[in-house]
Amino acid sequence: MNAFGTELDGARERWVRSGGPDRADGPDRADGSDRADGPDRVELCVAELGDPADPTVVLLHGYPDSKEVWAPVAQRLQERFHVVLYDVRGCGRSTAPSPLRGGFTLEKLTDDFLAVADAVSPDAPVHLVGHDWGSVQGWEFTTVRRTEGRIASFTSVSGPSLDHFGHWIKERAVRPTPRRAAQLLGQGARSWYVYALHTPVLPEAAWRGPLGKRWPDLLERSEKVPKGPYPTASLPSDAAHGAWLYRDNVRERTRRPRPDAYAHAPVQLITPTGDAFLSARLYDDLERWAPGLVRRTVRAGHWVPRTRPGQLADWIAEFVDRQADGPAPAPARRTLPTGGKARAERYERYARRFAGRLVLVTGAASGIGRATAFAFAEAGARIVAVDRDAEGAARTADLARLLGAPEAWAECVDVSDEAAMEKLAARTAEAHGVVDVLVNNAGIGVAGAFLDTPPETWRKVLDVNLWGVLHGCRVFGRQMAERGEGGHIVNTASAAAFQPSRTMSAYSTSKAAVLMLSECLRAELGDRDIGVTAVCPGIVATGITSATLFTGVPEEEQRRLRERTTRLYGRRNYPPERVADAILRAVHDDLPVVPVTPEAHGLRLLARFAPRLRRAVARAEPRL
Repeated sequence: MNAFGTELDGARERWVRSGGPDRADGPDRADGSDRADGPDRVELCVAELGDPADPTVVLLHGYPDSKEVWAPVAQRLQERFHVVLYDVRGCGRSTAPSPLRGGFTLEKLTDDFLAVADAVSPDAPVHLVGHDWGSVQGWEFTTVRRTEGRIASFTSVSGPSLDHFGHWIKERAVRPTPRRAAQLLGQGARSWYVYALHTPVLPEAAWRGPLGKRWPDLLERSEKVPKGPYPTASLPSDAAHGAWLYRDNVRERTRRPRPDAYAHAPVQLITPTGDAFLSARLYDDLERWAPGLVRRTVRAGHWVPRTRPGQLADWIAEFVDRQADGPAPAPARRTLPTGGKARAERYERYARRFAGRLVLVTGAASGIGRATAFAFAEAGARIVAVDRDAEGAARTADLARLLGAPEAWAECVDVSDEAAMEKLAARTAEAHGVVDVLVNNAGIGVAGAFLDTPPETWRKVLDVNLWGVLHGCRVFGRQMAERGEGGHIVNTASAAAFQPSRTMSAYSTSKAAVLMLSECLRAELGDRDIGVTAVCPGIVATGITSATLFTGVPEEEQRRLRERTTRLYGRRNYPPERVADAILRAVHDDLPVVPVTPEAHGLRLLARFAPRLRRAVARAEPRL
């Protein structure tokens, strides 16, 4: 076993000297002996995984962390990349400068990065990834001239450039508006810890005392970061030394930001939507500093390397590969029915969240299922189209690839078949990974009086509309929970879940059960960061009416009723694409119940505020 602990077992260790007139590689050793002396001279503890012949990815940690914060991501990347992690000066097993004051400036941290880069990848630029203060440093390295040619790409997670932040503050202070004032006040409140770390002595005392002892519990409660080898035992001294990162840099750079802080390497920005310390508004104008910026958003808190390591590793690998392959051509986009520029902006926002994510849609051969698969495809998601109609599912997958899905597959499965759904889940996880978004959309329609509906019809409706949803939630929800990186489940219910009807007892019962199931699952799975949404459409022009079973009438009358209902739904002209839009919004914003169509909203209000009128409507006999 090496000196790094269980999470980085198998890593190769080396020491790199930095500071002073040279940046020479120190001798390899595990005991830390023979360290460099003198002012500004530090030795950096470096860990390497993977094949040095592969592209080099340098993972840089933030405050108050050490390099071990990146261990879950490094493990996932090492099969394809030469992964390098190092403790920032004064953190982990790296030595601290003496004196501490003035020893943590961005200029000296740049010296450290160049020393490590020269040691681990002397002949090729490195792909840099930074989190928190590692990202703050990464912006510095990516925008100063002396590092040009040493950085192939930069992925920023939860940490702005201090120069860009300084310009952001000045622009809002010089040209204030109510909105800009609110942004300044909001970020000022989030930055309370910056002011605290500028006070003398107290931060060091807190970290070496009660705060250092309670930090793992605080992370577990506030961000659901599991306890374990991280944080390491060096946390109190790491945090005490790291306070000088703020003291040596923040005031100076935000007061006098560099006017030429332009990135000289491609940049990917990953923004956690639940970051308690940094507002997403900090990055509003970032394209002017980083042309060609790639944006991603992730539903998580600040410590993404620990809570979403798989998603982060996927995005890092994709971005590194993109630099080797050159810019990818823009995917073709379908003509959107309505919305124009506003719709395009929404889809761009969705692309930041869903690009590369795995989305499985049941009932995907037509109607709402097909439209939903297409909508996620436009946002750059990978698609698994599932339906009993093999030809229809394959057609959906083919079109999804044309609309922007990097990959799309078709699966012919009956959702009411428990064993088939279990095999689908296992097959999907093995071939493509764990599903990130599950859309349980498959369903059938039935209409008729309760006394005219035989038991076999009830079984058929419940098998598909309810048990199909149950099977999907169970097998794919369990995989999401075991992975531990969250996810989202969408269950297609109906406006019929809000409103009883004398002629739709079987269908309404099945959809009301789906609604309640979704509410229960949301309560249960919320602690695992798995969102659950019930989508409740009203009258939508889909193919379900042409296959609806009308009970208690002869076949000829059934055919007439189907044709009549299909014409009425077509005349209503509410397209399934609008339901698909609502599903994307529901997943993006983590909404619990989403009525779609005006009548769905009306029926929900009726159920809440006018129960007597609701029962009166239920007794009305529809005329078809």
